[in-house]
Amino acid sequence: MRTALILLFLLALAALPGALLPQRTLNANKVADYIAEHGWWGRLLDQLQFYNVYASVWFSAIYLLLMISLVGCLLPRTFEYVKALRTKPVITPRNLSRMPHHSESTVDKSADEVVAQATKALSGWRKVEREEENGARTISAERGYLRETGNLVFHFAMLGLIIALAVGKLYGYEGQVIVKADGSQEFCNAGVLPYDSFQPGLLVDGTGGSPFCMKVKSFDVNFLDSGQPDLYRANLEYQSGADLQTGKWESYGLEVNSPLRTEGDRIYLLGHGYAPVFTVTYPNGQKRTMDTQWRPTNQTTLLSEGATKFDPPGITNAEERRTKQIAVTGLLAPTARLHGSLLDSSFPDLRDPMVAVDVLRGDLGIDNGRGQSIFTVDQNLVDDGRLKKVARENLKPGGEITLDDGTVVRFDGVKRWVYLQVSHDPAQVWVLVFAIAIITGIGASLIIKRRRLWVRVVPAADGRTVVEVGGLARTDQAGYGEEFERLSGAVTGGKN
Repeated sequence: MRTALILLFLLALAALPGALLPQRTLNANKVADYIAEHGWWGRLLDQLQFYNVYASVWFSAIYLLLMISLVGCLLPRTFEYVKALRTKPVITPRNLSRMPHHSESTVDKSADEVVAQATKALSGWRKVEREEENGARTISAERGYLRETGNLVFHFAMLGLIIALAVGKLYGYEGQVIVKADGSQEFCNAGVLPYDSFQPGLLVDGTGGSPFCMKVKSFDVNFLDSGQPDLYRANLEYQSGADLQTGKWESYGLEVNSPLRTEGDRIYLLGHGYAPVFTVTYPNGQKRTMDTQWRPTNQTTLLSEGATKFDPPGITNAEERRTKQIAVTGLLAPTARLHGSLLDSSFPDLRDPMVAVDVLRGDLGIDNGRGQSIFTVDQNLVDDGRLKKVARENLKPGGEITLDDGTVVRFDGVKRWVYLQVSHDPAQVWVLVFAIAIITGIGASLIIKRRRLWVRVVPAADGRTVVEVGGLARTDQAGYGEEFERLSGAVTGGKN
């Protein structure tokens, strides 16, 4: 038990860096910034796996040792408990007056009547009747075995919880995806590619996920006058299981604290934002419309930034195409507030949307085989002169910018998007069961008290019967005095 307590303390201590330091699985960019800011100290922490605490060698070692310690603690205690259950209550001590609780009475009843009365009073106790050499009859009784049962249930449940959490980390996964809230985009759980970010369990390869599809038909949001959100609801349509074959769609109102549960997965609503819609009309009359999501930079007013990127149509020469790619970057204000020519937002809802954009033309680097953020352009391309700013303007819906080559960029309006998380944990039900068992077990071990009681019945020479009762609380004695007085009174019939 001492070893288990030490390991529990070490486990809590080892979890502290996971709460104090950025974790790579949650925000890799923040980890990179932290390392760059702290120099050699940041790099040392990285080598020691402090940015991936819960998958580190040292945290896993403590976790495994705690489980081994629990098993080593529980097995002998379980055998002792089973042995104690099969053992009869101990023999009545020779001198009951030395017990913490003691009473002696002489009653006008026969020994048989007293024994029968004592047996009835001790209903529910484990008891055994014996006869001593001098003819005295005794009853040994014990109660409170469920205290140890609760203790064992608590520790077995803790062991089960550790195993269940480990199974969840091995076979579970979490993925985040941004979905347009106009019903035009359908998301299906078919591997890793549909997700914007994906964190698989150690034994998950990204295939074999729970089959379901969903789309967001609309998004309802209500803001208080202070700008604080009062209601988020994504109106989903989804299909799973047999519905995937029949094409039947079910409706669900997804809210922040009301996840959708289907096919063993849970779908959470994490947030929402805006996607400005831009249409680029090229000199040859061809048009391209894009509605790429922009990310909020101010969670209170939802002032957002992003980059909407266009590849020119009809140009097959790669070199020529890389000189005519267009990116519309800048800020989006749901409710515009201008400080001179500088754009800001005064409210998070779409009351008076406006964008402040820079139009860049040149090589966006979208076909060089390297991944890049959808929210920004590669600053290195700007620094190298391969991507140049050709226009800057503040636009309201319907506003246009005409470039020097006749290309027209129009701001058409704003669409909403929602940020969803899909979580799969095959052991989540067992985690709940073991958590309830932990509370039940520790409650029983704290409330129930072990106690013993002995009754010695000795026939007196005058035909009466001497009744001696002794009691012993094997745990905290608080409250046993009143119970002992009641039992001793019931045994003797309340007569002294």
